[in-house]
Amino acid sequence: MFSFSVQFFPYMDSPSVVDMIEASSGAHFSGFHMDGLQTRHVVEPPSTSMAESENMHMQPFVIGVAGGAAAGKTTVCDMIIQQLHDQRVVLVNQDSFYHNLSEEELSRVHEYNFDHPDAFDTEQLLSSMDKLRHGQAVDIPNYDFKSYKNNVFPARRVNPSDVIILEGILIFHDPRVRELMNMKIFVDTDADVRLARRIRRDTVEKGRDIGSVLDQYSKFVKPAFDDFILPTKKYADIIIPRGGDNHVAVDLIVQHIRTKLGQHDLCKIYPNLYVIQSTFQIRGMHTLIRDSQTTKHDFVFYADRLIRLVVEHGLGHLPFTEKQIFTPTESVYSGVDFCKRLCGVSVIRSGESMENALRACCKGIKIGKILIHREGDNGQQLIYEKLPKDIAERHVLLLDPILGTGNSAVQAISLLIRKGVPEPNIIFLNLISAPQGVHVVCKTFPRIKIVTSEIDTGLNEDFRVVPGMGEFGDRYFGTDDDDEQAVDPAL
Repeated sequence: MFSFSVQFFPYMDSPSVVDMIEASSGAHFSGFHMDGLQTRHVVEPPSTSMAESENMHMQPFVIGVAGGAAAGKTTVCDMIIQQLHDQRVVLVNQDSFYHNLSEEELSRVHEYNFDHPDAFDTEQLLSSMDKLRHGQAVDIPNYDFKSYKNNVFPARRVNPSDVIILEGILIFHDPRVRELMNMKIFVDTDADVRLARRIRRDTVEKGRDIGSVLDQYSKFVKPAFDDFILPTKKYADIIIPRGGDNHVAVDLIVQHIRTKLGQHDLCKIYPNLYVIQSTFQIRGMHTLIRDSQTTKHDFVFYADRLIRLVVEHGLGHLPFTEKQIFTPTESVYSGVDFCKRLCGVSVIRSGESMENALRACCKGIKIGKILIHREGDNGQQLIYEKLPKDIAERHVLLLDPILGTGNSAVQAISLLIRKGVPEPNIIFLNLISAPQGVHVVCKTFPRIKIVTSEIDTGLNEDFRVVPGMGEFGDRYFGTDDDDEQAVDPAL
């Protein structure tokens, strides 16, 4: 039996982890510390610069994993990658960035200290990371430890990902590299265990004799650990004892990463903004409906699937009452009863595309209509409304697949409030949102809820959402002129 305590600073806000911490307060578990993870890039209310919006939305979650040689860093990384199977994760090893040895260094290779900070080409590592963080693929060197060159084997192509894991003995040594990291993990394993692993690895995999392994360890490895690696332990947010054997620590780390990945940066600013959790299925459907070559039939099919997911998620934010029923086995089941006083309101005409999904989820639901004339970013004019007479007594699901500038949404929500609908009773459902629109709506109406499936980069000079999906209404109802090319995409 063992117990543990984990120390979090205030911005470690995963509810499930916090609950676990509180439940275990007062106990002690030596070694697994969370001493203040950095938050991801904090978003200020926009200037509407597309470059700023892109930087806000596209930054990957960077994890640094450091520790002595044979401490179990690779095992920890593999466990994290395995548990994050539904996210795009890439591993970048510091070992890939060793300097090529000169002829003179090659002649005295047994005197070369591979555990010294100067052995690594940190500038190349920083350059590669900068490209990955800005959405560019990079070629990572494949270092050959027999010739001590990085050009013997083809480079490894690494694509941009949701999560980047930086692993290496001295990955915390350079402050410029540390600043890239959202989470820093130090794998802390007993020196005797590390030495035993090193002897087994070098004798079995590299064919070296025990004497040469011990000589290198005493001359280079241990002094470098004491002088360069161990001092970087103080930079770690999390310290994991026993490496890959510590499943509890790895599970908690993965849980925190999932929480951070599931939150768009705007969700940290506006607690009334909800982005449904992304999966490869949802990404695949977005890929299809955003593709300009997708046929109308496929566009409608996959848009309807996404709309249904958004509607179901939105319904989950309605109030409920507890209810007990008897099952056919004469057992008691404690469940909930749906909210009865509900209606939908679609913003003509794109919002009408969401009505079928709402009717499929809520049998016999009343649906009202609002028509707003749009002219660019200005000139929003309400020209038609047909709403249920008792709308003030209902919860309202406002339907519009695209949230762009937010001006039309503000007009529609303002009308609902004038009709007597309490602001907290409005849930705004859409497929994609621009950050600018989110800021406008959430600042103007901080008590409504917004539910969306993705937040895009921003708006272009014509106030269209980018990357976006074009004119949603035209593509959904078949009133555009670009439905001639047919593609047969498949998820």
